[in-house]
Amino acid sequence: MELHEIIPVLEEIAPPDLAEEFDIGRIGITLDRKNDIKKIAVALDPTKYVLSRAADIGADLLITHHTLIFHPLNLITKQLGDVLKIALDNQISLYSMHTNYDRATDGVNDVLAQRLGLTEIIELDIGRVGSIDPCSTDVFINHVSKSLNTHLQYVGHKDTIKTVMVFSGSGFRSEFLDVALENGVDAYVSAELKHDIIRDYSDIVLIDATHYATENPAMEVLCGRLQDKLGIDVEFIDHNPLIRVL
Repeated sequence: MELHEIIPVLEEIAPPDLAEEFDIGRIGITLDRKNDIKKIAVALDPTKYVLSRAADIGADLLITHHTLIFHPLNLITKQLGDVLKIALDNQISLYSMHTNYDRATDGVNDVLAQRLGLTEIIELDIGRVGSIDPCSTDVFINHVSKSLNTHLQYVGHKDTIKTVMVFSGSGFRSEFLDVALENGVDAYVSAELKHDIIRDYSDIVLIDATHYATENPAMEVLCGRLQDKLGIDVEFIDHNPLIRVL
């Protein structure tokens, strides 16, 4: 299958016009080898390990959430050069779907909400709000950890949690937490929790379930969607950073 036949399918799943302004010009095809696509690899990040694994399985296209190059460059480091060399030597095109996939229906935030078992899900411009069967903070914390197969850190306590907001990736920002407050949220699940947020939003249970674990499930789900739509082999590559916690 030609690459130009696949791109419209990816843009249907995650329309580029949904992307945040800072993503404009940074998503979509980031390395175009104009190759015939017989196998696709999908991962969260285009790391050296992921590119090496994509080469090993004979992938012609790697689709990731995060792009390989985000900021303009005037120097290609050895690390970046090594990754690019793998892609070029093995004729692997690169495609990135970032904040457009976050915001898309059935995208990153919807998959996260579904993975946590939220019901009555409200689709916001930024994240999702939904309901769970009322439970204690301890029960919900353990549920999040097991559902996402991750360690986590959290702060706050509620006798009963029943309304939850999820925001995949770096969602601990005041403008997003204000939306959570407006929606009467008991617990907020995201990543990269900061000190000022802890101080300013003590009325909500704040759960940092890591950037990787809140976004990775959607990339795994994407594999099945692409296989159904394209009828070619799609393989998920998991590269968890495995952060140690003492």
